[in-house]
Amino acid sequence: MTGSPLSCPLVVDLDGTLIHSDMLHESSLRLLGESPLSVLKIPFWLASGKAVLKRQLSDRLTFDPAALPYNEELVAWLRQQRSEGRRLVLCTASDQSVAVSIAAHLDLFDEVLASDGVVNLAGRRKAEALVARYGEKGFDYAGNSVADLPVWEHARHAIVVNASASLQQEAEACAEVEQVFESPAMGLGVWRKSLRVHQWLKNLLLFVPLFAAHRVGEFDMLLTLGLAFIAFSLCASSVYIANDLLDLESDRKHPRKCKRPFASGSLPIWQGVVVAPILLLASLGLASLVGEAFLSWLVGYFLLTCLYSFKLKQLVLVDCLMLAVLYTLRIVAGAAAVEMSLSFWLLAFSGFLFLSLALVKRFAELQVQLLHGKHQAAGRGYFTDDAPLVQMLGIVAGYTAVLVLALYLNSADVVRLYLAPEWIWGCVPVLLFWVSWVWLQAHRGQMHDDPLVFAVKDKASLIAGAIFALFMALGSVGWVP
Repeated sequence: MTGSPLSCPLVVDLDGTLIHSDMLHESSLRLLGESPLSVLKIPFWLASGKAVLKRQLSDRLTFDPAALPYNEELVAWLRQQRSEGRRLVLCTASDQSVAVSIAAHLDLFDEVLASDGVVNLAGRRKAEALVARYGEKGFDYAGNSVADLPVWEHARHAIVVNASASLQQEAEACAEVEQVFESPAMGLGVWRKSLRVHQWLKNLLLFVPLFAAHRVGEFDMLLTLGLAFIAFSLCASSVYIANDLLDLESDRKHPRKCKRPFASGSLPIWQGVVVAPILLLASLGLASLVGEAFLSWLVGYFLLTCLYSFKLKQLVLVDCLMLAVLYTLRIVAGAAAVEMSLSFWLLAFSGFLFLSLALVKRFAELQVQLLHGKHQAAGRGYFTDDAPLVQMLGIVAGYTAVLVLALYLNSADVVRLYLAPEWIWGCVPVLLFWVSWVWLQAHRGQMHDDPLVFAVKDKASLIAGAIFALFMALGSVGWVP
């Protein structure tokens, strides 16, 4: 069957073509987040066929089609085709209810063909269904994967989307290629964002006990903590990936987080599912080389972050308390790595300071949501009206950390560790300024999602940090003017 482009229906695939994602993967992760025990049923559903699995998932889950990462370039082209009078058909291996919901949201397609709980409409089955409906060479088809090759064999024209160069060549051997839509870049920069390498700065907290005890010159301890730093960083990256995979929908509704690699579709979900456990295993392997005590704390950190990701981040105030615990736990783990004890002063100071930073992080997020007219933070238990109270609690926590530092300066530990302890008093006004400065910037809407990332990029924070370190150094060497 031949004919003009307008008389020939344009059939469009969904997963990896119309959207930069896969609905089966999205649904499985959503089930894991909402009902972890139900994931154990997936192998039994799959044993009855992919169509059954997809139907079971769609019956148990709801999703917001507006939040999906659509291929905007393709969607714009499809709208142009339809405006010229072309008939558009959405044909996908995803479940019928999922496909209908997406089609209704886009208001773009004249017809929807999808898996029905019995037949998985993919590969040759999709090709057979389309030939039966439109005839041999009676349709054009937009697809993205090897599974679409049998369909292109029977299509008049091929529209190749998000495909590799080799797949494009195979498509050209099957049918005349009408249009090509390139896939988004997947270089090292995308993975760096996904691993959040910049967040590894937090793991420098492992070295704090060594600095606090004035034992920085001990090379063997530095080497041990260096290995611990790598182990903690790999573990943190595995958690970041897992957290991003579980937060797909809420991240897509966030003005900035929607640009994260998995939320935007820059990275396929399945790659994150594979990489996260590999990073975790590598982390545990390195941690075992550091020592049993450090390994125990690292496992504890991982379990707490999992608990945070699955539930605690949704609980008001508990989420910030947990973030403060996770920050402080890095210091505890660093002490365990080099078999050092921690003082009450250091733990109290860290707890209050990191609670303040956790609250400033949440306050900044609420400010962004408020500016975009949102009433509630997506995936959180906060309302935007809570921002003033969160701000007050955070400032109090920050000033309490300053008070703990001031009280510490009257302890016997200061006289024992510092040759000129009077210099250390200079740290108090510096910290007081920095805490106030951070909250002032957050109040003005100039705070990054993560205050530690803000601190390493902010000139005033860097100067304050340098002056703080100078006072500590002067107190340590006992310099007298």
